[in-house]
Amino acid sequence: MLAPTRTPPRLVAMLGYGGLIPFVGLAALARLDPARQMHWSAALLDYGAVILAFVGALHWALAMQATGLAHVRRAQAYAWSVVPALLGWVALQLPATAGGPLLVVGFILHLGADRQLATRMALPAWYLPLRLQLTAVAGLCLLGEAWRSAGAA
Repeated sequence: MLAPTRTPPRLVAMLGYGGLIPFVGLAALARLDPARQMHWSAALLDYGAVILAFVGALHWALAMQATGLAHVRRAQAYAWSVVPALLGWVALQLPATAGGPLLVVGFILHLGADRQLATRMALPAWYLPLRLQLTAVAGLCLLGEAWRSAGAA
């Protein structure tokens, strides 16, 4: 029997790490293109909100598929799955100085929810390490842009 690997499948790694390209690229453009900083900053927040909603939807899918999940836990997973999208929507109503940090809080809360879910159902060994890495990079980009925006104000 093979030991569970902490290395994600190649396609998953490509999609996950590839999903960081807009975070890094938009954060860089917001710094390097002063004429369009507000555009790049808004695009970064938009992308962050979309990705936060996407990770929230994972709990909906897992709740549908987890055969051994107790009814109460299943209901909690369904309920939680919509919270990241709501946080993302609220973040988009705020300036980057507040919206970016709110998205980071959402990503961190969702990582915590993923950790709790992992105690109740089997997730691939690579899932939580990958989520931590993706959350860290996305969070640094969003916080960096919030910091830049606060300094520009």
